[in-house]
Amino acid sequence: MVRTSLTPEERARGERLGRLLREARASTGRSMLDVAACSGLSAETLRKIETGRAPTPAFFTVAALAATLGLSLDELLQRCALLPVEEAA
Repeated sequence: MVRTSLTPEERARGERLGRLLREARASTGRSMLDVAACSGLSAETLRKIETGRAPTPAFFTVAALAATLGLSLDELLQRCALLPVEEAA
């Protein structure tokens, strides 16, 4: 099965998600290893998501990370998927 290339917007959305997760983790003072383990992920998987190298993680992966970090999925959606008003115009 051949996977289609990601669009620039999909890559940018993945980078925004990674940045938000990294900032949330840093604000709690938790290590990457701790957050990954509590979310049921490897530290390498979390590292790839945080750096944008895995720009399209599975929904359940994002949900597990959000729960571990105390983030709302609604907020993540708004901050990652939707364009700011300035960009939409």
